[in-house]
Amino acid sequence: MKEIIEKIKELKEEKKAVILAHCYQNAEIDEVADYVGDSLYLSQMAARTDAEIILFAGVYFMAQTAKILCPDKKVLLPRLESGCLMADMINLAQLREFKAKNPDIPTVCYINSTAEVKSECDICCTSSNALKIVKSLNAEKVLFLPDTYLGKWVEEQLGNVEVITYPGFCPTHLRIREQDILDARKKYPDVKILAHPECHQSVTKLADYVGSTTGIMKYTTEHPDKKYIIATEKGVVDRLQRDYPDKEFILIKDNIVCQNMKWHTLSDILNSLEKEEHEIDVDRDIAGKALNCINRMLEVSK
Repeated sequence: MKEIIEKIKELKEEKKAVILAHCYQNAEIDEVADYVGDSLYLSQMAARTDAEIILFAGVYFMAQTAKILCPDKKVLLPRLESGCLMADMINLAQLREFKAKNPDIPTVCYINSTAEVKSECDICCTSSNALKIVKSLNAEKVLFLPDTYLGKWVEEQLGNVEVITYPGFCPTHLRIREQDILDARKKYPDVKILAHPECHQSVTKLADYVGSTTGIMKYTTEHPDKKYIIATEKGVVDRLQRDYPDKEFILIKDNIVCQNMKWHTLSDILNSLEKEEHEIDVDRDIAGKALNCINRMLEVSK
């Protein structure tokens, strides 16, 4: 593994490449990543980089977003199989049908969506900034897609906006059920439970804190508790355990793993950089429209 890590670092320098890694990736990828974080942070880093090559250790829509933000750079995805089941739940035809049923209402798309879907939405959001984005529209109603649970969580927090949601969801987060939270409460009565807003409402209502990947990680560093129950993807727990060995982090259940996020290995990254293969491209017209959607989000998020 050391040899592979050193070779990747050499290639990064030689090819003026930057590696972006999502927090749900296998933790060893952090050894070669320049930036590790959630979707909002990685989008911001992609927009700012002066690298000639962006290698994205994440899923397909993330690499697409990087290409939209950096059309003149080469964007690589080590394994093209690394897709997002939630993003695949809505296509352009389904989006148009959803909008036709709810005309003249601003449309917010979660970043977990394809470039085609982003191209026909008003503004993008991540779980880090969804509240801020919806609030910024000053609308009585908004359409939200594809994640119904994040949308309804936003509606509940704001209280004065009707959020009409498309029926998409994250299969990984939906494995966490209300009974899991109740069982954890019994077993660890004094331990705070931190949940992601992609979880079912019955879960988020019982959690002590609900927030994005970054929000959850930040919460554990800013509070004095020595033990936390984490109700989101396993990669978050892996990194917290590594970075804060004086604290204990308990994954709510063993199967909260996004297999699509775990495709990439260090060998895949090395192979992709060496051959500069699995390049992501986005139709120029679609990319231009999608860029407006993403840029509006980045402007509101400043």
